[in-house]
Amino acid sequence: MMTTPTRPVVPPRQHQGPPAGWLAVIYMILFLAGLYPVTVFGGRPYFPPPGASLNAITAFFQSRSSAVLWCAFLQFGAAVPLAIFTATIASQLRFLGIRAAGVNIALFGGFATAVNIILSASLLWTMSYPGITQDTALTQALYRFSFAVGGPGFSVPFGLLLAGIAVTAGLGRLLPKWLALTGLLIALAGELSWFEIISPKLLFLIPLTRFPGFLWLIAAGFLLPRSVAQMRAAQA
Repeated sequence: MMTTPTRPVVPPRQHQGPPAGWLAVIYMILFLAGLYPVTVFGGRPYFPPPGASLNAITAFFQSRSSAVLWCAFLQFGAAVPLAIFTATIASQLRFLGIRAAGVNIALFGGFATAVNIILSASLLWTMSYPGITQDTALTQALYRFSFAVGGPGFSVPFGLLLAGIAVTAGLGRLLPKWLALTGLLIALAGELSWFEIISPKLLFLIPLTRFPGFLWLIAAGFLLPRSVAQMRAAQA
């Protein structure tokens, strides 16, 4: 009995997965759209800063419950493309031959950021319900917890995501040097934002990580090679 010889499995020439750049764009749009209702652009009073008085915090959540609900809804949704982006970019780096620990660091950072976004949004959703904010002590506790996971709880793991991509792709010459260096600087701001927990003066490090980080993810997602041929061209 004759057997048909099996054909060798030919590895794909291009990474199989969604385009990371567009995932980063969708993530940014959803996250920023979630901020709009609770900022000065969406009406007053706007989302209170951590140093606000208990009366200001309570008044905001009592009078702007619909804005808080929309913020929670959109930011909860933003976590999904971020998680898919993280899985995609880690898979793409491995496809290009990167086996360094930085890939796993990026994977952890991205998933941790997505989980904390979901948790923060869930707390805001809870606070949008009538009756919750009548208890001022409960309101303050939920607000502080929401800020903890949505503030430094966002920027610290987000910095790990950026650092993991920037270091591995930079050393592998998969991204331009200027982009890898910029990613490291943003990531450094994210890691230093950890100290905001004991020094509120360092609050500025959180938006300094968040908003430039959005643009960096988009640039990295579009510029990271998706095929071996593109990788060789980038390394030439």
